[in-house]
Amino acid sequence: MSAMSDEALLRYSRQIMLEAIDIEGQERLLASHALVVGAGGLGSPVALYLAAAGVGRLSIADADTVELSNLQRQIAHGMADLGHSKAASAREAAQELNPGCRIEALTQHLDGEAMEAAVADADLVLDCTDRFSSRYAINAACRRAGVPLVSGAAIRFSGQLAVFDPRDPDCPCYACLYPPDDLGDEALSCAESGVVAPLVGLIGCFQALEAVKLLSGAGTPHRGLSTFDGLHGQWRHFQVPRDPACVVCGNAGKADG
Repeated sequence: MSAMSDEALLRYSRQIMLEAIDIEGQERLLASHALVVGAGGLGSPVALYLAAAGVGRLSIADADTVELSNLQRQIAHGMADLGHSKAASAREAAQELNPGCRIEALTQHLDGEAMEAAVADADLVLDCTDRFSSRYAINAACRRAGVPLVSGAAIRFSGQLAVFDPRDPDCPCYACLYPPDDLGDEALSCAESGVVAPLVGLIGCFQALEAVKLLSGAGTPHRGLSTFDGLHGQWRHFQVPRDPACVVCGNAGKADG
């Protein structure tokens, strides 16, 4: 790997001076590729912070366009972006922060083969969507490709984060945490239930932090499920065991696959 330029050394100096990252970790970040699925409330801070931190390649996927109601929390977009592609708008905002980062906007809905290809091409995936159907599809693709997944969610005043790493044989997947048959009618989006603006920033930044750790090799990856109650300012952490009967990563999934 070629040595970093003087400009890069200065740009990333505050991370390089951290013993857990150092030059080697920063070089790993610069050589990495992260896929961000969703360029809304969660995806905005994720894309901006990963670009700023020096993730060398970012793919930002979102088929929606920017609406006025998005601007309350989706900080990658502005008034000039109304009616434009969210993925393209987020790409422009992240590129402005770091011109050295290779950023692509995926403006079509990721599904089927397109999802499989995008996930397989990445070193890490960040789920910044707000629908269970999308989360299940992303999780299944990550399991098949063996790519780590950083999952975040935020609604009303409540947020949560979990990291699912298929490379760890003991690590559960998203379907272990939320079995599809158990959800009923709980799959509500921010458009249907509301969300307080800074909450998505808090969870999105948590996702970006875990991504930087995983890609650079710093620290220990998050385990289990962390939840945040924004009304009372309280964090809780739960252990999440792998489900042997999981339809994605358990014995049932293996039998079906």
